[in-house]
Amino acid sequence: MNRRNHAITLLQATQESPTLARLAELATDSSARLKAVETLIPSSLRKAVKAGPIEGGVWCLILDNNAVAAKIRQLLPSMESHLRSKGWEVSAIRLKVQMSHSAG
Repeated sequence: MNRRNHAITLLQATQESPTLARLAELATDSSARLKAVETLIPSSLRKAVKAGPIEGGVWCLILDNNAVAAKIRQLLPSMESHLRSKGWEVSAIRLKVQMSHSAG
């Protein structure tokens, strides 16, 4: 294995690794999707919603708590429709509540 003894930038690493390049592409796509639907999310909830992973046609939103999840769940049909109208292939949006590390 050929090891480097010098640091490289994240951009250089992603350009040299197809796996990292794909992950960077998915992260950028996920952020773009959230930006596209943020106007559909009540302003009081926007900080509690984060872009998550994309797996095939399923996009995941990471939420701060169950109350936010309940509200966002009601918006899923309009969010999915809006994303499709913008050209994204979205079969579903999955919600995941991020567990607090301070609980305990």
